Amino acid sequence: METDGEPLAAGLSARGLRLARGAREVLRDVSFDAPKGQVTVVVAPSGAGKSTLLRCCNGLLALDAGVLLLDGGDVAASDACALRRRVGLVGQLPVMLPGTVRDNLAYALAADDPRAAEPALLRALDAAGLDGTFLARPAGELSGGERARVALARALTRGPELLLLDEPTAALDAAAAAHVGETLTRLAHDGLGVVVATHDLVLAARIADRAVALRDGRAVEGAPAEILAAAGAGATGATAGAAAAAGAAGDAGEAGAAGATGPAAEAAP
Repeated sequence: METDGEPLAAGLSARGLRLARGAREVLRDVSFDAPKGQVTVVVAPSGAGKSTLLRCCNGLLALDAGVLLLDGGDVAASDACALRRRVGLVGQLPVMLPGTVRDNLAYALAADDPRAAEPALLRALDAAGLDGTFLARPAGELSGGERARVALARALTRGPELLLLDEPTAALDAAAAAHVGETLTRLAHDGLGVVVATHDLVLAARIADRAVALRDGRAVEGAPAEILAAAGAGATGATAGAAAAAGAAGDAGEAGAAGATGPAAEAAP
């Protein structure tokens, strides 16, 4: 099912996105919708353009062509800081800054900013599934699962309308991955727009309200069960070799997009 209808009144609409890296066209006429109040999963093999797509939606990469609309308004009319206040990004390898979790959550916020006050930080931690004792914890001592949730809380302190997450459960154990999935579902049902790029089909099946598959640089939308079944068949059937080859060809281009993401890239203060 291709997206060709009216842009969403509440959420992100992508229309005809194109982006090339050298001779390779990573995104080819990509169109999809990500409504607020729902989890939209984007599934594709490694190197297929998931990270690139998220960074285009956050304004970290400039498109060659196409239009991104947030609540029906062209995001090109917004400056980068304004866009990142509205559209937060949590990268696959979130960076923890020196200091405590509190320091990380309040990064770049003025001391008198209400978002840096303890009640706001506690709400962000709670939304990410962590309790208030984490505020005083040294960020460098956190486990992988704890880092992922602190990065999520850090993005939430900015009060985004839409949250983009790149492989949020990568390298997490099953329990931590399940907790992150539950957190994202709860946030979406509370009204946040959530877009999750992943190749984890188990996670995708658990949390998806909508599903988009990237295939040969194009987006295919459909019912989650349909899209995820096709993605699973592609990963295990005759197309697996082609997907692996495409991933190998794209890994160099995706490496920068899927790499470590610091607070400045996640959201503007």
